[in-house]
Amino acid sequence: MSPRFPRVSGKEMIQFLLTQGFKVVRIKGSHYILRNPEGRIATVPVHKNEILGIGITRKILQQADIPPEKFVKFFSGENVNKRKG
Repeated sequence: MSPRFPRVSGKEMIQFLLTQGFKVVRIKGSHYILRNPEGRIATVPVHKNEILGIGITRKILQQADIPPEKFVKFFSGENVNKRKG
């Protein structure tokens, strides 16, 4: 059985994207716009104490061209402790 798809907040999604080489280029309202060195852009909504829905999470990963398996692996196992800090 494969691991469950993690439910994360906008801030946690941004932290994940930062580890994948993205940088925050601007903030417009509650949306953070990140870009990687190849020019890919991902937009992440950050609302207080709100968990991103599965559809939004998948859309962000699609924008960032990151396979969902990489996201699942990051938030399972040894990386879980990083979420609490």
